[in-house]
Amino acid sequence: MDIGTTTCVGYLSDLSTGRVVNTESMMNPQVPYGEDVMSRITYAMSNPEGLETMQKAIIDGLNEIINKVVSEIIKDGPDPGFAIDDLTIVFNTAMHHIFLGLNPTYIGRSPFIPAVQRSLNIRARDLGLRINPSAYIHVLPIEAGFVGADNVGVLIAQEQYFQDDMVLIIDIGTNGELLLGNRHRVCSTSCATGPAFEGAQIKFGMRAAPGAIEKVRIDPDTKEPLYKVIGKADWHTHIEGKINAKGICGSAIIDIIAEMFKAGIIDKSGRFVTNLNTNRVRKDLDGKPEYVLAWAEETSINQDITVTQGDVRALQLAKGALYTGAKLMMQKMGVTKLDRVELAGAFGSHIDREASLTLGLFPDVPIDKVVVVGNAAGDGARMALLNRAKRLEADERARWVEFVEIATEPAFEKEFMQAMHIPHMKDRFPNLKALLEGSGSKVEIKG
Repeated sequence: MDIGTTTCVGYLSDLSTGRVVNTESMMNPQVPYGEDVMSRITYAMSNPEGLETMQKAIIDGLNEIINKVVSEIIKDGPDPGFAIDDLTIVFNTAMHHIFLGLNPTYIGRSPFIPAVQRSLNIRARDLGLRINPSAYIHVLPIEAGFVGADNVGVLIAQEQYFQDDMVLIIDIGTNGELLLGNRHRVCSTSCATGPAFEGAQIKFGMRAAPGAIEKVRIDPDTKEPLYKVIGKADWHTHIEGKINAKGICGSAIIDIIAEMFKAGIIDKSGRFVTNLNTNRVRKDLDGKPEYVLAWAEETSINQDITVTQGDVRALQLAKGALYTGAKLMMQKMGVTKLDRVELAGAFGSHIDREASLTLGLFPDVPIDKVVVVGNAAGDGARMALLNRAKRLEADERARWVEFVEIATEPAFEKEFMQAMHIPHMKDRFPNLKALLEGSGSKVEIKG
């Protein structure tokens, strides 16, 4: 299981073959108590029963995933979940503490010290998880206050510590976690990106479910969009009848804002360009600019689906945090050039490489050196499930990795402000410049 701040995913694996036989996901049931980790830590601190309430919510949610993921395969028996004999789990540090019923107060205060860092083996019945009552749950170790077991899962899945290349791995989620290094040295850090990458805090944002717009292209001349909806086989211009779009998922958020920039709808500061000859750019009821991605008649919600100035700002904040984290780590390690960037995360397998480079999620690299690796944290959890040696490796490497606290760096505020620009206020992007010039884009990029 991979328990994210916004999304929880369970992978049912056959222990004899290692094959994933079923997958199930759900919105984290703790979301009503706070959309990010600090909100949930605050909820636990300010409500006498807050920690117990959130712990019960996540246990109930995981039992729901367990029941769904098994019942589709095992039809007989009073409790299908009892067929599960082993469970490994990864999460960020705040989710780790809440799941285990540990007071999360001190990971919300400097110096952000977690109550437990080593791996744990706990009987399932002691936590109330409805799998084989004699089974153990293996909780992978955590690295530091805001670099959790999910980052250790990424580490043991990608095995950065065996490579010669200088690799930056970005686990994109509500709490962005980064790993930079090679076999000589690996550093990690954490960035509070917020839930924008997963569709939250976006006016028409939603989960990646049927009806969500998942891919977007905008004609730079006419400013007209093309988009693809989950559940539909083709791009919307080739589908007869109503498109039935409901909203915008995380991968499309990245697509559309990169496309708006390339089409000149927003400038490098993220502001809308309002003197364009198109009815797609207009002002909302509050007089603020927005871009109409889908007209009401194309949707199932009977209203225009738009991208607002607030949506652009939310993504700028998220991407600025990631870029700043990567740049400050590079400075700490004396690294001036990356050999490869690996994008991980729950929606990592759907993220567009060119769009992410255009936005400036990370420092400039050749596009063929940007690799999408999907949910590496979940892959690491499955490796630890199937291979006990990986559990030992996780314990060892979690202590070997060097944690870098970037939020307290004197240069953080200045670097973050510059990283808010698309792709960046000052840093050069020669590979991106060549890429966009080759595609006929009129946007000027520093090379």
